[in-house]
Amino acid sequence: MFDIAFSELVVIAVVALIVIGPERLPKVVRTVGLLLGRMQRYVNDVKSEINRELRVDELQRLQTDVKQSLQQAENSMHDSVSAIEKELQGIAQLSQEEQDKLAKDMIVRTAPPAPRQVTRRETAPQQPDQESQPPGGTTN
Repeated sequence: MFDIAFSELVVIAVVALIVIGPERLPKVVRTVGLLLGRMQRYVNDVKSEINRELRVDELQRLQTDVKQSLQQAENSMHDSVSAIEKELQGIAQLSQEEQDKLAKDMIVRTAPPAPRQVTRRETAPQQPDQESQPPGGTTN
């Protein structure tokens, strides 16, 4: 704390003995000791408070880092989920298209054939042309 050698302490003690006197010196030394003790406790309290604040700051930085990491992980997961959903929607659409094609193919295969359109010539019974027949009736 202070850079005081032993010889300097002896000089201070001798001067204090001469100035204060032998009767009041014990009370003064006690008072100085109490004040030094209080000062040391105060310095220690300040040190511990500073250390506590440094730890709190460090914990807050750590908490901020963890929150950022979690946010990045959450964003990454949302991006992955979105990509997977798009893939699944594409697959579902392709699947639906394939199902529609198969249903149409099944309808075409299982449907009865369409009725033939009958022309007018086919509906009339075939009669021999009267012009090509000889008069009298029968042909051989």
